[in-house]
Amino acid sequence: MKIQNTQSKKLFNDAKKLMPGGVNSPVRSFKAVGGTPHFISRGDGPYIFDEDNNKFIDFTCSWGPLILGHNNKLVKNSIKEVLEFGTSFGTPTRRENILAKLIIDSIKSIEKVRFVNSGTEATMSAVRLARGYTKKDLVIKFEGCYHGHADIFLSNAGSGLATFDQPTSPGVPQAVVDSTITLDFNDIKQVRNTFEKYSNKIAAVIVEPVTGNMSVIKPKKEFIQGLRELCTKYNSLLIFDEVMTGYRVSHGGAQYHLNVEPDITTLGKVIGGGLPVGAYGGKNEIMSYISPEGPVYQAGTLSGNPVSMSAGIAMLKQLENKKVYEHLNHITNYLSSGLIEISQKYNYPMIVNSFCSMVGIFCTNKKVEKYKDISKECVNNYNDLHNYFLENNIYFPPSAYEALFLSTEMKTNHIDYVLSVFEKFVKNY
Repeated sequence: MKIQNTQSKKLFNDAKKLMPGGVNSPVRSFKAVGGTPHFISRGDGPYIFDEDNNKFIDFTCSWGPLILGHNNKLVKNSIKEVLEFGTSFGTPTRRENILAKLIIDSIKSIEKVRFVNSGTEATMSAVRLARGYTKKDLVIKFEGCYHGHADIFLSNAGSGLATFDQPTSPGVPQAVVDSTITLDFNDIKQVRNTFEKYSNKIAAVIVEPVTGNMSVIKPKKEFIQGLRELCTKYNSLLIFDEVMTGYRVSHGGAQYHLNVEPDITTLGKVIGGGLPVGAYGGKNEIMSYISPEGPVYQAGTLSGNPVSMSAGIAMLKQLENKKVYEHLNHITNYLSSGLIEISQKYNYPMIVNSFCSMVGIFCTNKKVEKYKDISKECVNNYNDLHNYFLENNIYFPPSAYEALFLSTEMKTNHIDYVLSVFEKFVKNY
C-alpha cells in the first residue's frame, strides 16, 4: 500500500513559493531521487514522523550527529535547563570551558579548540589559520570530499594532474579557485607530484579521513599516512575534516582508528547534540595564531552559545561509555553483512563499505575507491532502492552520494526489517 504524503505535498508546494526550491539545503528537495520530500514533524529514538504521521526508521540521523537517536532525554533536559537562564549573551560562559575540556581530553591531536557555528565555518576558519600559520596560499583538497559551501571548497578537479580548477558554482571568483588544487582521493602519487611541483606554496591539505559525501570510502593506508608524511616534509598543515566522523566512529574520531594525527581537526553538530555548532582545534603552537592571541582573525556572535554548549556536554558525556560504540559497531556489521549476503544470493550489484556506524551503499559490482568510480548506473540503481525503502517506511539519505548513519536506538529487529524489505526488492530486480 502506497504511503500517504498529502500534507508534505501541500507544504512543499507552499514552501516553493517562499524559499528557493522550497528548501534551505538542496539535498532535502528530493531532486536527486525524485518525488516529494517528506516534511518531518518529530523524531523519537530510531524513528522520524512526517506531517501525515508516517513513521520511518531513520538512517540519516540529521546527517550524522544524532548518534544517540532522536529526542535523547539527557540532551533535551540539558537544553531545557539552560533555557531557564537565557539563550545567548555574547560573552564567555562556563559551559564553553566544560565542553572544550571534554573535546581536548578525547581527541589526542587537539590541545586548544575554537568554537564556531557550523562545519562550514570550522573548515573555512581552519584553512585561513593554515594559511596564516604557514604564510602560504595553495590548498589541496580531494574530489568528492565535501567541506561546506565556502568559496574555496566549491570547485572540482580539472582534467590532468593538479589542474587548477573551474568553479562548480556561479559566484565563486576565479582568483579563489586558483588557490585550490583538487586531486583524486586515495591517489598518493598525485599528491606527491603536486607537492614536488608547488613545494613552497602549499599551505594545507584538507581531507575527510573517511569520506561521507561520496558515500563511505575508506582511505588506503599508504594514502592517509602519505598525506601526513608529505605535509611534515614540506611544512604544510594536514587538516582532518571530522565533521561527520568526529565522535561518530569513535570517541577519538577517525584519526584514532587510522593512527594518523592531523595538525588541525574540524568538528560539527555532534558536539552540540545536533544543534548548530562547529569547532576546530590543534596544537597550542598553531592555535596561538588565532585572534586575540594571534593575528589570524575569526569571530562569531553566537559562537559558544550556552544552548549548544549545554547540549554538547550532555552528548559527549554519554559518548564516554564504551558500550555506545560496541552496540553501534554490532548493528552496523549486522546490517552490512546482511545486505552483502542478500545481494550475493540474488546476484544484485552492490558493494557495501562500512566504517564503524557509517555505511556506504554502492549499487555496482565495480570497486569504488574515489569519486570518479561512482557511475551513473550506480546512482540510478540507488535511487530505485531509496524510493522502494521509502514506500516501506525506511528513510535512507535522498542521494546516492551520502552515507547512512546508524544510532544507538536501532536494534537488531529494526535491521531485520530493513533486510526483509531489501530481499523483496532484489527478488524483483
